[in-house]
This record gives sequence, C-alpha cells and structure tokens, in this order.
Amino acid sequence: MSNPLPRVAAIHDLSGYGRCSLTVIIPILATMGFEVCPLPTAVLSTHTAIEGYKLFDLTDQLPGFIDHWKSQRLRFEAVYSGFLGSARQAAMVRDFIRDFAGPDTLTVVDPVMADFGKLYVSMPPEMIGEMRDLCRCAKVITPNITEAAFMLGREVPSSLSPEEVKEWLLALSDLGPSMPVITSLPLSSRTDRSTVAAYNREDGRFWLAGRPLMPTQYHGTGDIFSSVLTGSLLQGDSLPIALDRSCQFVASAIQITFGYSGLDHHEILLERSLNTLHAPVTYASYELLA
Repeated sequence: MSNPLPRVAAIHDLSGYGRCSLTVIIPILATMGFEVCPLPTAVLSTHTAIEGYKLFDLTDQLPGFIDHWKSQRLRFEAVYSGFLGSARQAAMVRDFIRDFAGPDTLTVVDPVMADFGKLYVSMPPEMIGEMRDLCRCAKVITPNITEAAFMLGREVPSSLSPEEVKEWLLALSDLGPSMPVITSLPLSSRTDRSTVAAYNREDGRFWLAGRPLMPTQYHGTGDIFSSVLTGSLLQGDSLPIALDRSCQFVASAIQITFGYSGLDHHEILLERSLNTLHAPVTYASYELLA
C-alpha cells in the first residue's frame, strides 16, 4: 500500500536543547500532515548560540544512512535541508537530491551558515561556496540577508530599497532556484517590521510579507519560518500565502512566548502555537512588490 501521508526528507542537525532545527521541523511538519524522515547532519548538545556547546559531526555516517534508504526504495514529496555538519556534506545533499527527488519533488534549501554579518562559529569559509552550489539544486531557498549577501559575494546591506530587493532576488534566482526567499530583510521603508521577500520565476512576480517587530529575539525562528513555508507549499498554497502563513506563525509563537516572564532566548514556546497551523487562512497581509 502506498504511504497515505506525503513524506519529507529533513536533512538538518539535532540539538538537544534550544528549540531549532529538527526539534521544531518535525512537530511543525507532522502537525501539517506530513511524515518527516530526519537525516541528521550533526548532533549538538545545544544550538550554537549557547557557549560551550558540543557538536558531533555525522559526515562519515551519512553515506551509510543514505545507502540504506536507497535499499528501501524510499521516495519523497519534498527534500528540505538546512544546517550541515561540514562543508563536505553539501555534495552529499546534492547527490541526495539527484537520487531521491523526482520531477514533482519540492526541493527546499535553507543555507544555514551565517547571521548578523558573519559566519556561525562552526562554519568554515568554504561553506559559502558549497552552499551556493547546493542552492543551484533547489526550487526554493530561504537565506537570511547575511547568507544571501555571502552567496552573491556582496556586502551585507544596512538597508535596501524595493528596487534593490528585486535585483537581489533576481540574482539569487540566477543561481538556479525558481523561488528565492530572503528573510530578515532590511527594507528601507519598513523599519518597524521583520520583512521577507520572494520571487516566483514562473510568473515573474515579487512578494513581500512580514510581522511586527518585538523588543526581543529568539533563536530558531528561521527554522520555524522555513518549515511552515515548506509545509504550506506542499499543501498547495501559493507562494504569497505560504509566506504570509509562515510570518504569521512566527509572530504568533514570539508573542505567546514574550508574554511569559523569566524565559531566555532559547525558549520559544512552539508547542503553544502548533494548533494554529490547522486554522484556515482568513486574512492575508502579503503585498505585491511592484
């Protein structure tokens, strides 16, 4: 019997503490109705923003895991990758997409490697080129503004005009993906919002979505955003609706968490927000970037 649930290969790390990567990806996509098959790239004691974290790189173990999946003739409706344990893993993920993704498979790459103008401490400089090559294999990519700048060989901007945003999205699309998305966008006209922008090469349209800024910041929101976006596209949502749902879900999770005192920045209360993923879209605030 065929699998009654669409299946997603989730190629990410597993952090024991700090809601991010697989610990948010699995519950989000499961709540949205998908079977998640995790392929862990690394195991960490905590995410990398917590001083003293321990990382166990699974690069040498990945080929055996993947060969076993091949022997089981697994097929996936989506392949979704994020944090890699080493630069060598990028080629493995490219091969994975080649071997497991069919013409109708949704391929999503979140090139997790940098933020706030610098690479994460666990990332070697060669990761930039490897992530750039990996993004060539994807339909959807979700870099933040720092990752987008690094892959394009540009300075990280302090602000961008709408016309500049469109040019950045076109440059990312020229790498290969037909739906590039940029998060944490410093849009000059929207300084009071956290903005995302996207381009759909199939119809040539550009989109904006966002959420109000809160006087706080939580780790893992990028993984949450990309997971909801992946699930929404798999459910058949249009790109702007998927953007909007993702922004609204992140905003809801942040607002729920912010209302509690005594929580640190590693404690976004994802579980209190999961039920909203079943709610119908009753209001959309996305905009066409003309």
